[in-house]
Amino acid sequence: MNLLEPGDKVIVCRNGVFGDRMRENVERCGATAVVVDDEWGKPVDPEKVEEALKANPDASVLAFVHAETSTGALSDAKTLAELARKHDCLTIVDTVTSLGGVPLLVDEWQLDAVYSGSQKCLSCVPGLSPVTFSEKAVERIRNRKSKVQSWFLDQSLVLGYWSGEGKRSYHHTAPVNALYALHESLVLLHNEGLENAWQRHRDAHELLKAGLEKLGLSFVVDEAYRLPQLNAVYIPDGVDDASVRSRLLNDYNLEIGAGLGALAGKAWRIG
Repeated sequence: MNLLEPGDKVIVCRNGVFGDRMRENVERCGATAVVVDDEWGKPVDPEKVEEALKANPDASVLAFVHAETSTGALSDAKTLAELARKHDCLTIVDTVTSLGGVPLLVDEWQLDAVYSGSQKCLSCVPGLSPVTFSEKAVERIRNRKSKVQSWFLDQSLVLGYWSGEGKRSYHHTAPVNALYALHESLVLLHNEGLENAWQRHRDAHELLKAGLEKLGLSFVVDEAYRLPQLNAVYIPDGVDDASVRSRLLNDYNLEIGAGLGALAGKAWRIG
């Protein structure tokens, strides 16, 4: 909403449900999406992205999902951001499932506009979306030719809201209780240590993986780019998806995710 205007061209990487949601949002902004497709369960292919950037020199943004929530595949955000800078593009990055679970080095990788969710690896209440904008992204927002079409999401107005006492312009009543919850979750993460949290997710994944493989279940994503915090496994032949998930919930108080999109009825997702 903030970085795109009608007529802009965006390279959108799609390797699952949420890459396609990015395409949807690009088009709702009146921009043109050039889609780079990869197989579900695979990471975004940097070579395909570079080909698309070369073929579309008028593109101004590269949009991709760091950790695809529908499949559990992790893409190389550092390399993709380098390609974007090389072709004078800003990056919009979905980190909903990666923040707090795997390395995400926003400043070091020079990511421009990054959004996440409070309810995943931050272990907080749902409903908040932590976001960050680079100086380049803020400059682009300030130099828009048209207004942001969503008043609520307009960061040029929110920047005024955050300008400090005496200069602040009212924008909305903040969800204070949820923000306190987010603060507490970040305190817990800080006290544990970010690297320790990454390792905790890795250790839990290794235990789960060993147990699942004993049961003969196979993963959707190859080990090299598999998210430890989101494990997608194929449903064995002859096994009823809904009844297994229902029994886990009712008998063992364990709720796992159903497959989304192309993996609906074919896979389970275990956080």
